Parts: sequence; C-alpha cells; structure tokens
Amino acid sequence: MNTNTKTTMLYNKGSLQNETLIDLYKRMLLPRMIEEKMLILLRQGKISKWFSGIGQEAISVGVTYSLNKDEYILPMHRNLGVFTTRDIPLNRLFSQWQGKANGFTKGRDRSFHFGTQEYNIIGMISHLGPQLGVADGIALANKLKNNNHACAVFCGDGGTSEGDFHEALNVASVWSLPVLFCIENNGYGLSTPTSEQYNCEHIADKGIGYGMESHIIDGNNILEVYTKVSELAESIRNNPRPILLEFKTFRMRGHEEASGTKYVPTELMDAWAVKDPLDNYREYLITNGILTNTIDEEFRNEIKNNINENLKATFEEDVISSTIEKELNDVYQKTEYKHVSENSETENIRLIDAISKGLKQAMEQNDSIVVMGQDVAEYGGVFKITEGFIELFGKERVRNTPICESAIVSAAYGLAINGMKAVMEMQFADFVSTGFNPIVNLLAKSHYRWNQKADVVIRMPCGAGVGAGPFHSQSNEAWFTKTPGLKVVYPAFPYDAKGLLTTAINDPNPVLFFEHKGLYRTIYQDVPTDYYTLPIGKASLLKEGKDVTIIAFGLALHWALETLKKDQNISADLIDLRSLQPLDTDTIFTSVKKTGKVIILQEDSLFGSLSGEISSLITENCFKYLDAPVKRVASLDTPIPFAGNLEKEYLPKHRFENELSELLAY
Repeated sequence: MNTNTKTTMLYNKGSLQNETLIDLYKRMLLPRMIEEKMLILLRQGKISKWFSGIGQEAISVGVTYSLNKDEYILPMHRNLGVFTTRDIPLNRLFSQWQGKANGFTKGRDRSFHFGTQEYNIIGMISHLGPQLGVADGIALANKLKNNNHACAVFCGDGGTSEGDFHEALNVASVWSLPVLFCIENNGYGLSTPTSEQYNCEHIADKGIGYGMESHIIDGNNILEVYTKVSELAESIRNNPRPILLEFKTFRMRGHEEASGTKYVPTELMDAWAVKDPLDNYREYLITNGILTNTIDEEFRNEIKNNINENLKATFEEDVISSTIEKELNDVYQKTEYKHVSENSETENIRLIDAISKGLKQAMEQNDSIVVMGQDVAEYGGVFKITEGFIELFGKERVRNTPICESAIVSAAYGLAINGMKAVMEMQFADFVSTGFNPIVNLLAKSHYRWNQKADVVIRMPCGAGVGAGPFHSQSNEAWFTKTPGLKVVYPAFPYDAKGLLTTAINDPNPVLFFEHKGLYRTIYQDVPTDYYTLPIGKASLLKEGKDVTIIAFGLALHWALETLKKDQNISADLIDLRSLQPLDTDTIFTSVKKTGKVIILQEDSLFGSLSGEISSLITENCFKYLDAPVKRVASLDTPIPFAGNLEKEYLPKHRFENELSELLAY
C-alpha cells in the first residue's frame, strides 16, 4: 500500500504501470479543464446550460477506462469523462454543445443528450430512469450473441427513486444480464438530499433485494474505481450477471449552474473539497515520483491549447441550417418496402391465427428477433398468439418478462441499439400507460435526435365489446398517432394482419401494432400459407360507390360492413385505413372528391381522437368538393363501462346507421 500524507486518500498502485497511472491522471485532467472553460463561457453567455461533474471525474474516467472500447456505456449529465475517455474529438463535443452541424444531433438536442455508435456511447434523456432498461436490452443482446461483453450504465442517487430503476434491476437480475449499474451517489438530487430520497444506509443495499451482487466504491479514488471496476467487468464477461456499484462522491456545484449550492451546508462542502479526486491523485503521483510539477504544467498547457483550438473552430463553424423537408424526413429512418408476394395456397383462418403465423414465419426468417412479454413463453400469451413458440425458438428468443412495461420497452430499444429486433407484447393495450415514457421519448425521438433506429414492434391487444371494463377495453391509438416518429398499424382482417405484421417487423422504425380482441376469434378469411408482406401506409378500398365515403378501421370497419349489408341501396366507398400513421390521405381525398360526403366511424371516444385529424385534413384539402359537413361517429366521452347494456350504449355501433342516413339526406 502506497500512502501519501498530503492526501486524504489511500491509493493502491498494485501491479499498475506508471504509464497507466499517468494516463489516468491526464484523462481526469482533460474533463476538469474543459469544464472550467465551459463555466467561463457560461458566464459569458456563449453556452446556454451546463451540468457540472467537477469532483466526480474519477468515476467517469475510471469506469470507461475499465471497459473495452467495443463495449457499450450509457452515461448521464455529469459524465463528460466518459466521452473524453472514449476519445471523442473535442471539436465534435463542442459543436454538440453549441448546436452546430458537426455535433451528434444536428442541433436537435443539447449537452449530453446524444449517443454515438461509433464510440459505443448511448446518451441519456432527461427522464433518467429508462436508460437503465436500455442497458438491460444491450446486455441481453450481448448475452444472446455470446460475445462476452460487459455493459455499464450510469444513474444518480436521485434517479434511484424512479420506478425504472427498480424495474431495470429486477429484469437484469432475473435474466442474469451482464450489466454494471453505476450509481453516482453525490449527496443530492437537484436540491433534495439523499436522506429524503431513500431510507436505507446505502444505495448498494438495494441490490440485495434483487438478489444482486453490490459494492461500495470510493468514487473520488481513481485507482480504486479503475481496479475494482476492471475486475468486476472481467468477471461478468465470463459469468454474466448484474452488479450494483455505489460510488460515494459529491456534487461540488449545482445540479446545473443556475441552481447554485446554497442548500448545501458549508461544512459539508468543505469536507468534500479536501477529497477532490484530481488534486489528491496529483499529490500522490508527485509524492511518489511518478509525476513532476513541470510535466504536469506541460500537460495542462497542451490540454489548454487543445481546448482553445477546438473552441475557436467551433465558434467559427456556421450556425446550423436545415429545411422543413430535411426535418420531416429525419423523423423516421428511411426504409424501402420490400414486397413479398403471397403464394397461391390459402387457409381459412382467424385473425389471431394470422398474427401468430405471421410472427412465427418472421422469426423463422430472422433469428435476431426476440419476442418479449408477460406470459408469452410456456403459456403462449393470454391470447395464445405465441403458443408453441417456445418449442420452436427456445426461451432465449421467447421471453417471459416481469410485470414492468417501462423496463421492457426500454430493453427492446436496447436490443435494437445492439443490432437485434424486439417484438414486445403488451398484455393489453391499456397497460401501455405504464410504458408510455420510453415509447414516446426513447423510441419515437431516437432517429430524429441522433440517427439511431428504434427497431421495435409493440403488439397491442385492444378494444371493447367483450365486457372487459375500463382497464382492458380501450382503443388508445390516438395516444400514439399524435407522436412524431411512431408508426401505428390497425388491421381489421386476417389477410391484412399477417402481411402488415411481417412488414412492421421488417421496418426499422418503432411500430405499434393494434389487434382488436373482439376480432381475434370472430373473423375468418382465406390467408396465404407462406410468408408475404403488405405496405404500411396504404388504405384498402373495400367497397366502391358514389354517394358517400365511409372511413373506418378495426372493429368499427365491421360495423360499417354490417350496415351496408343491411341496406344494399347505399352506394358507398368504404375505406379501411389499416395504417393510421402514416395515413393514406391520397385514398381518402380521392374518394371524398368523388362522393362529396364523408362519415368517419371509430371505436375510440370522440374528443381528441384520430377522426378529428382526418376531418380537419378533409376540410382543409377537399372543402370545395364537400356537399355536407364531415360527420364523425364515435364512442361516448366516458371511460368504458363493464356491464353489457352500458357498454352497448357506450359504443357507437347502434348510432351509426341513423347518422349515416342523416348524412345521405343532407
């Protein structure tokens, strides 16, 4: 043990070479000096915001230095040392913070809210917790690939209060995923002390409840961080399992600079100031003859010049420019639809069978597909879509999940990041509310923010008419058609369901695939036996007429068919949307311009629903062709009741015929 009376820490060099000791010092010095410069620029108004990691450099640098460069690391606000230790060029980092084109997000996001596959860094979002679930997915892909890779993800002490923290740790433990959960316990959330965040002595204690190995590490001691994390990373590469690491440290500046630190007792600031990781390590190196003041000064001058040169280049870089077309085109990853024609042999099957067969044939074609969801393995899912799959594909690819929708959506995104494909089953579409955040903030924004595909399909058993009540019956497609970056598909027939599901799985963008429970076992159709595809974004014109355009999807489409069958004197175009986002406006507008009257029938409640958007589009684009106001028929603006007579009154089926008659008579 080497000790130094001038420091407050004990450093154990062990077998480390002096070259490594010096390199660790330089790698801590770089983010410290960058930060000091950024704080000056902040005061000068040349940058807009800064989250300081001063005093925590040993954690970022030590953890990153411990991992191989081809292993993923998922940092947070205060982890500048992760980016610099991965040797990201400073001009690109500075451009990112300035919102310039040379950055990583084309000016669409700021600071450390970005990722880069080139450096195997996956950036965070402000919601913090989902990052942990993403690491689960990355680690699961590593495990399935059997590549002996570790993965490290960061979280602050405040973030451990989020549900995503508990979900991610539980999933990682149940699945024995090789993840290092690195918790930087720096004493405070924004201004909330840890004593008001959790009621146990150490965050590391939380790992015990999940059957997880956990360790407490002095986060200000670079050698302890590096040696311990190196040892544990090597261990989980060979024996996959999650480990919780609590790094004891302190946040010497505000949550962000505008917050200040007035809420922190002065004596606490003073106590941690003498534990500064850079100053103490410098003294240790100098005292032991590994570093000299002269060499240290040379390092600082070199870094200072490097920072200034790259800042100058960044400030001279043009303000970013774009066009409306570029911005819209980057919401989704471009994909060319690959049509696979159906074979001539068909079988008369139900909607549920078509979905099951489409999923099975897709998995046979692509062995990177992983199906995840509650009870999808041996039980086959509550609707039996995946019944028999475990015998065909094994438990590695057909995975039962704990009841934790948020973590599983995040893990599905992690699988996509690491080159695999996730098909997740929401047990009921209603339950998506507990996974809403990662869908709309991770999946939807991923490609637009940093050009990363979110190759995920989420299957959504939905709809009323089966007496399931307010928590198992919602038609909640409008929650997602509003969100740029998501695709939403809603087939009403077995033929469409199979072909659209295979296309959704081929699509690199996130797709929510709605499946009406009331149609699962009631609708039969002749469906090709082999694998085939159908284009997303193309509606189906089921009937042609001259007097009115009827637009519907899902179960409502069948209500419309019943009405037309009942009164065959009605001459109507009947459009099955099939795809809600993107929406086939060409088919809609062509029909409306021909008939002059349009009625939109949906199962969802009226206010704020998709029918409102369709109505607005028709009014804006086809107004001069209309012979009557656009009519919408929808469910009541109430939650869905359970009792059969109340549910019947809630749904618009019995009102549609009268509304259609009134429109035709207008």
